[in-house]
Amino acid sequence: MAAKTAKPVLPYTPDDADPALQPTPALRRRLAAMLYEGVLLFGVLMIGGLLFAIVADQRHALHGRIGLQIFLFVLLGLYFCGCWTRGGQTLAMKTWHVRLVRMDGQSPSWPQAVLRYLLAWLWFVPALLGAQILGLHDQGRLSSAVLAGVAGYALLSLLLPDRQFLHDRLCKTRLVTWRPAPRKRP
Repeated sequence: MAAKTAKPVLPYTPDDADPALQPTPALRRRLAAMLYEGVLLFGVLMIGGLLFAIVADQRHALHGRIGLQIFLFVLLGLYFCGCWTRGGQTLAMKTWHVRLVRMDGQSPSWPQAVLRYLLAWLWFVPALLGAQILGLHDQGRLSSAVLAGVAGYALLSLLLPDRQFLHDRLCKTRLVTWRPAPRKRP
């Protein structure tokens, strides 16, 4: 039986490479990018919250809470969808060499990006609903439920074809490994 020759792994993705044929990043890399994304979004949400408080003349944290939540939800959606439709990468995804593409290798369209953003909340919503049903209201139990839900959702990707996340399968998108070519020195 002939040995299967492996395709050489380059430290970058060639300019003529088809993004649709690039490998799926390891789950660990995708989770690291997600964690880094959370760190970056902390600043985005803080500035967004400050702007909302100034514009809405919010004097107390509980006044206008629903409006603030809706505003921040839309702000996050604009951030993610804007990045995904223009090159398929957020800053964290660039750092971890992860790119979002459609099945044909192109960046997602706005409707596809919006659907992916909404379905990506599957990371958290089932665990939060389960915690609500079970009456888990203290911080420790609620955090544990969300952490277990996120871990379960991440592990589900190991069972799906091409090891993509469920929301990517539903949106017909995929995450691929994408490294920029080295810059040419003059």
